[in-house]
Amino acid sequence: MKTALTLLLSACATSAALAQPPAPPSLERITADPPLAGRLPSQAEVSPDGRWVSFLRPSAADSEVLELWAQPVGADGQGGEPRRLVAAADLLGGAEQKLSEAEKMAQERRRISQRGITGYQWCGSDDGALLFPLSGDLYLVRLTARGPQARKLLLPAGAPRLEPRCAPDGKSLAYVQNGNLFVLPLAAGATPQQLTADGSATVSWGLAEFIAAEELSRQHGYWWRRDGGALLALRVDESGVAVKTRAQIFADRTTLTEQRYPAAGEANARVTAFVVDTATGERRALPLPDEAAYIARAGWFGDGTPWLQWFTRDQTRLTLTEFKAGAGPAFAARDITVETDSAWVEAHDDLIETPRGLLWSSEASGRRQLLLLDRASGARTPLTQMPEPVGHAVCASAQHAVFTAAGDRGKAQELYSVPLAGGGAQPLSGAAERQWRDATADRACARLLVTRSAWGEPPRLELRTPGQDGAVPLAGDPPDPALRRYANTPQPLDLTAADGRTALNAFYFAAQDGRAGPHPVIVLAYGGPGAATVSWAWGANMPLIAYWQQRGYGVLMLDTRGMQHRDRDFTRAHWRGFGRVEVADLFAAVRQLPGRVPDVDAARIGFYGWSYGGYLGARAVMDAASPFAAAVAVAPVTDWTLYDTAYTERYLGLPYPAGPGGRLAPAYASANLPARAALLNRPLLLVHGTADDNVLFEHTLRLVEALQNAGRRFDLQIYPGKAHGIAGRAARLHLYRTMDAFFDQHLRPAQAR
Repeated sequence: MKTALTLLLSACATSAALAQPPAPPSLERITADPPLAGRLPSQAEVSPDGRWVSFLRPSAADSEVLELWAQPVGADGQGGEPRRLVAAADLLGGAEQKLSEAEKMAQERRRISQRGITGYQWCGSDDGALLFPLSGDLYLVRLTARGPQARKLLLPAGAPRLEPRCAPDGKSLAYVQNGNLFVLPLAAGATPQQLTADGSATVSWGLAEFIAAEELSRQHGYWWRRDGGALLALRVDESGVAVKTRAQIFADRTTLTEQRYPAAGEANARVTAFVVDTATGERRALPLPDEAAYIARAGWFGDGTPWLQWFTRDQTRLTLTEFKAGAGPAFAARDITVETDSAWVEAHDDLIETPRGLLWSSEASGRRQLLLLDRASGARTPLTQMPEPVGHAVCASAQHAVFTAAGDRGKAQELYSVPLAGGGAQPLSGAAERQWRDATADRACARLLVTRSAWGEPPRLELRTPGQDGAVPLAGDPPDPALRRYANTPQPLDLTAADGRTALNAFYFAAQDGRAGPHPVIVLAYGGPGAATVSWAWGANMPLIAYWQQRGYGVLMLDTRGMQHRDRDFTRAHWRGFGRVEVADLFAAVRQLPGRVPDVDAARIGFYGWSYGGYLGARAVMDAASPFAAAVAVAPVTDWTLYDTAYTERYLGLPYPAGPGGRLAPAYASANLPARAALLNRPLLLVHGTADDNVLFEHTLRLVEALQNAGRRFDLQIYPGKAHGIAGRAARLHLYRTMDAFFDQHLRPAQAR
């Protein structure tokens, strides 16, 4: 569901009011190349030895094609000129880039919609080489005195090599082919060694299963030990997972794709963990109890001990377990710590070894904070006492930890440093109000790659040293100067939830068409867990909102209860109920709006949402008490029994508690949209891509059938061959034009059209 946040944020930003309203940006310019916001490097990281910052940068000719670049960093932390290392066109010689279905699905899980070089990693610790896959092959680019030298690794012909990753010493790499793990020494003349042999259509080694990648943010399925002598590898058996057939409907053909997709209440993939010797292929299993339903994180401690973080199926318990090797082949499991929550425990990446213990985060206090965890005893020592929730740990050195934390009631995010020996956290240089900062770091926590954005200011990357002023900006194409003409400051609103006491975050943007009198309003909301849309961070498609404002619409952005960056109790509002709290909050907030800002036409309020926001939009107009005049629902979930196990069961529990064939649980029955079809009494535009492998196209088809059977009229727009994000400039332009026409027809008074 994370795509939904990205898509909604991209439509959630722009202005309040200008003395003289400028001409609105056209939809053609909003979706054209180069982007109005400029081009930001992606997947940036500091090289292992700290001498380079590497990143992917869109091609000057086509922003949908990524190239591999790097920028040198001197010993004084100052940067040199960025240089292009390699582009796909340099290597393919004009041939079309090819992706297998498995590669396409892996990119969808990572929310990658571009082409070209879409992933890479440093190979070894000497800053001498980088590894990347391209069109089914593996390439190594070495940084030499004569410049970057790229070569294709000579491997036997066959299926694409997936998930290539270099050993920490850079002397070998591992990859997955046809479901099996291979290791390839990088010495001249070396040949690959096959470590596993039972890979098949349903069994794979070293790859993240769908649930891990989509819902737990775990993209890897194996991890190198520091000395390169072993892999911690996961074996995935999907033979018990139900097969769903996706019809990828294109204009000229229909491709049937079978996908192992575990819907709520159904069997998950069986995931087991092994330590695999990279020299001999010997495998030793890591023992886990039967209740370990999901492996959320995995890795190695510095002393060579493997560890796993695992969830029970209901996700109310998260356990960190380490595995000690004995005299024989067996490992002994020992639990280091356990997190519990009566609703659910959130997965996180906050596990860093320090001289004073394991850096860990927890919501046990009611607000996520950092703590130090004694690995031997499990004893906890609080480290932070922030007034708002910690976002995540960035890095840790022997003396301090760097982390993010929320501010302005979740609307801002800042970087902080805290001494591991104790003491108060301090904001890092560059801190300011009404901005959003995040960072990654080198392994020594000596240099930070900081991403900073603010309202009307697209994200920019800079290199910083903790404890020092000054920053080195990293390469990126600047925004189009025209962007400044569309940007102004939102009006923050404190609206009240349906419970009559909880404050909700909201931004309002007044219409800018210069016309007196009440104006229609478009509400943008997501409403689902694990995301937030009202923030001071940049919204990537800010001009779309400017376009609406200058065409005479007010715009309201709203975060209902259950959304992210607030304390624990606020974020657990969806427990055992979708379409309940967030709908009540949405209705309450919209009814408050005319009394909080002028010139709102309460009879002409529309809604736009994507994914969970699409579900919320459709649900909002299937209600007799709805304050909305029309809604656009893109890629909506309509029947939660069709959505995947980990996400849905985390919030709603099992759909059939008594077993298959039993009575549907009330949480699912009340959230079902086809069952509410007869309640639709306002215009609704449904939008879906036919190749969506996240929210399957079947969701919209079920609702369409129910609406037709109920005799209800609606609008439908489908995008052949498009996945959940409906990516591509032409498709996005068509979508915006379709929404624009829909809102014009149903919200704008005739004299204003």
